[in-house]
Amino acid sequence: MRCNFSFCLIVITFLMGCQEKRLPMETYDVFVGTYTDGTSKGIYKLTFDATQGTLGAKELMAALPNPSFLALTENKDYLYAVQETADFDSLGGGVTAFSIKDGLFKEINSKGSGGAHPCHVAVSGNGQLAVSNYTGGNLAVFDLAEDGGLADRQVLDHKTEDTTVAPHVHKAHFNSDGLFVADLGLDAIKRYQKQPYGWIPANQASIAMVKGAGPRHFVFNGNQQFLYVINELNSTITVLQRDKEGNYQPQQTVPTLAADFNGKNSCADIHLSQDGRFLYGSNRGENTIVVFAVNQENGKLTQVGRTSVGGEQPRNFTLDPSGNYLLVANKRSNNITVFARDKEKGTLSFLHEVEIGSPVCLVFG
Repeated sequence: MRCNFSFCLIVITFLMGCQEKRLPMETYDVFVGTYTDGTSKGIYKLTFDATQGTLGAKELMAALPNPSFLALTENKDYLYAVQETADFDSLGGGVTAFSIKDGLFKEINSKGSGGAHPCHVAVSGNGQLAVSNYTGGNLAVFDLAEDGGLADRQVLDHKTEDTTVAPHVHKAHFNSDGLFVADLGLDAIKRYQKQPYGWIPANQASIAMVKGAGPRHFVFNGNQQFLYVINELNSTITVLQRDKEGNYQPQQTVPTLAADFNGKNSCADIHLSQDGRFLYGSNRGENTIVVFAVNQENGKLTQVGRTSVGGEQPRNFTLDPSGNYLLVANKRSNNITVFARDKEKGTLSFLHEVEIGSPVCLVFG
C-alpha cells in the first residue's frame, strides 16, 4: 500500500507540473506610432508577454507618414492615427481611421486635420475624435460614422489678438465635464462644453498656468477631483483641484528634475497608475522617468523615485494592463524599454529593450 501511495503521489505531482507548463501566457498587442524620417515606415505592432515583461518582434501594420500619435476605441475595433505633417492638404496635417479585425488593419478613410503638424488624437465615449494641431494652433473635433470613419469636422481656433504669443495645441481629453485641451503656447488648459450645434467655451474657459510653463500633457484621477499637468518648458508638474463650482484651482507645483541636473530638458508625458497611488512623468534631456506618490486626500505629490529610461528623448510611455510594467518610447535612441513596476513602492526596475526607429506613442490593444 505504501508503495502504491507513493507512486500515486509521484504521478499527481507530475501531472500538476505538466498542467502548470500548459498554462497560457498573458500577452497583449502593443501598437507603436513612429516618425518616418528614418528607418520606420508607419504603425507597428509588437506582442508583449506580461508573464516575462518582454516584447516580441515588430510587424508593420500600416505604412503612413509620421503616425506619431495613436488612439484606440474602448472596444479595440478602431484605431486612429495622426499624420504629423504640414502637407496632407492646403491646411496642414491629416488623420487616418482604421478598423481592426482578425489582427489586421483596414483603412477606412483619411481627412485633413485642419492645421499643421497634428501631434495628439483622443477618442470620446460617444462617437467623436479630437485632433490637436501643434503648429496650426487649433483643435479639430470629428464626428465618427457608424463604420468608425471620420465624418464632419469642427475646428476650434486658439489664435488670440495678442501677437506676442502663438498657440500650440498639444493634447485634448474628453470626460464627463466636457473637453479639456492643453495649449503649450498660451500656457493654459482650455475647457469646452458640448451643445447640439458643437463645442463652445465652458464656464471656466481657460485655466492659466505659470507664464513660460508650457503645459503639454495632463491626466485626471479617477473621480476627476485632481488634474495633473506636466509642463514641457519649465520641467514641472502642477496639481489642480476641482472646487465646488467645478473649476480647477492650482494647489501645488513640483520639479521633475534632480536638484543637481544642469543640462537642457523638456518634459513630455504623464500617467497615473491604475490605482491612483503613483504618478509618472518623462524628462527629455535628463532622460528619466520621475515617480511621485499621490496623497489620496489632497492629491499632492511626493517624489519617491527617478529611473534612467535606458535611451534618449523619452516621449510617450504607458503602463501595461496589469500595472506590473511600464514601457517607454525613446525617440532619439530608437528603442522601447520595459521596466518592472513595484506596485507598493511605485519604483521601476529595467528589464528589457527592443530596437525600433523613432518610436513616439505606445498603445495597448
